[in-house]
Amino acid sequence: MTNDRLRAAMLAAGLTVEDVSSRVGPDVKTVERWIRDESRVPHRTTRHKVATLLTVDEVHLWPSLAGDVRTPPPSETELVQVYPNRSKVPPTVWSELVEGATENVDVLFYSGTFLVEQYNFLPAMRAGAAGGMRVRCCVGDETSSGVIARALEEGTTGGLEGRVQLVRRYMQEIAGLTGIEVRTHGTPLYNSIYRFDDQMLVNPHSYGSLAGQNPVLHLRRLDGGLMWENYMRSFERVWSQAVPEE
Repeated sequence: MTNDRLRAAMLAAGLTVEDVSSRVGPDVKTVERWIRDESRVPHRTTRHKVATLLTVDEVHLWPSLAGDVRTPPPSETELVQVYPNRSKVPPTVWSELVEGATENVDVLFYSGTFLVEQYNFLPAMRAGAAGGMRVRCCVGDETSSGVIARALEEGTTGGLEGRVQLVRRYMQEIAGLTGIEVRTHGTPLYNSIYRFDDQMLVNPHSYGSLAGQNPVLHLRRLDGGLMWENYMRSFERVWSQAVPEE
């Protein structure tokens, strides 16, 4: 199996295979083999250099090291990267997460049209669900007080509602397919959440700012990770009261 964690960490750091090779030492083909086969674990000194370069724990990149007493214990942070705003998230990160998910995708937002229009989201979800992946999409309800209040707050009265209607129209293409659920909600949107397997992008919202102007947190799932569990609990609470789309 491919080492998706290593590949995602490289994307989050904005580094190519060539970059890692030149900075760590092994040739390009060796780094490519690390990505193609998760069972290939570099020598202790080399993997420490890789983990330091990517600012990610060794155990996260190579979970098989968890039982190796010589491996430094993983840090408590689940944070992979912080981006100052959504446009600073490399397009390759979005594409890799969207098209690389195989088990679970959970997304929560009001409109999220950028995800559908720029990152092949609908075809990727259709293909993933056909292979057994579970997909849950929680989008806004343009008639809800939450969406209307948010539009007033950000100065886009009518505009946000229109974008929500647009994304609901897009979602009709996949709603109801085996493995895919689409629901609508009107809860206050404190964070947009984009979960793809054990990676998550969280877009917090500050009062009066457009979603794209706010920071994005790239999180990874760790056993006992408090940040991951906090945002997933939030998603589940909204999901439990959201209304299924027909």
